[in-house]
Amino acid sequence: MKAEVVRELSTPEIKERLEEERKGLTRLKMNHAISPLDNPRKIGENRKTVARLLTELKKRELAEQQA
Repeated sequence: MKAEVVRELSTPEIKERLEEERKGLTRLKMNHAISPLDNPRKIGENRKTVARLLTELKKRELAEQQA
């Protein structure tokens, strides 16, 4: 998920998506531990998506505090 797409989401949508991505990341890690994934880069991509979502949430939180 690109940063531009994350910016277009509303705050509740970001929180919902963050929860889904975290569950997906956990699932990928567990599956990879049991048997190697075909594409292990998916774990890194998923982790970066989680970071992008968290960054956007923090940015919005700081903007609300300044307002």
